[in-house]
Amino acid sequence: MTLRLYNILNSDPFFSCLESVKLSKSMALSGVKNDRGELRILENLDELRTDLADYIAELSEAAVKERGVFAIALSGGSLIGLMGKLCEAPYNKTVDWAKWYIFWADERVVAKSHSDSNYKLAKDGILSKVPIVPSHVHSINDSVSAEEAADEYMFVIRQLVKTRMVSVSDISDCPKFDLILLGMGPDGHIASLFPNHAVLDETEEWVTFITDSPKPPPERITFTLPVINSASNVAIVVTGESKAEAVHLAIDNVEPNCPSLPARLVQPTKGKLVWFLDKPAASKLDDLQFSE
Repeated sequence: MTLRLYNILNSDPFFSCLESVKLSKSMALSGVKNDRGELRILENLDELRTDLADYIAELSEAAVKERGVFAIALSGGSLIGLMGKLCEAPYNKTVDWAKWYIFWADERVVAKSHSDSNYKLAKDGILSKVPIVPSHVHSINDSVSAEEAADEYMFVIRQLVKTRMVSVSDISDCPKFDLILLGMGPDGHIASLFPNHAVLDETEEWVTFITDSPKPPPERITFTLPVINSASNVAIVVTGESKAEAVHLAIDNVEPNCPSLPARLVQPTKGKLVWFLDKPAASKLDDLQFSE
């Protein structure tokens, strides 16, 4: 069975000469959407997991070859489960896990053993299943306040930027992670950057904190937009029809009076943005129609 993708991007010169594109069921539908990055639209969650694992493994290999390390920042939610194929063959043997340095783009200020902890989610889902060097895993201090945790985490990252375990942006002093992996909520939030929240305007700090998250738990630390947009690569992974409207508002050219979502503010300055979407999440994108 094949999928036919009609008029992916009417305005994109890459597709301007194509009325339709046929791709096998096992392939991603991929294209560039104005200034909103590369879109990878997968037929189902299993194919998304495989494509995401391939993408991460390729970036890891390239970074290790170029710099000797791979600095990756994770988020929580369903993202960790969608990364699960990395724990399976061939990735569990071919990825150079000893060169990974792991961070969190956001974290809930709870004990590391708490069910709300993004660290615990990643540890249980991935880190305990592959040979990561424990000292390369940089989680927050869970015994202090949100403000102190954010300050300490920023200090840790600054020390690693000094030693170039984490690169530095050549146009600012921000850290330049090899990859920042993000999910997106139905409200368009990424990391712990929520719509209409004051931290969206933070430009001085690398890591900040909130104590009034609209989604529990209320206390969190989060990378700021300048750090996210300084990364070499940013991937936003979104699945499910409940997020289709937010995907539309984050990617498509919308009217000025439409709500501006945090996800729309992810615009890497010199890096590359890739969206991994399943078909339900992509179902409200403009000029995108699927047929069997």
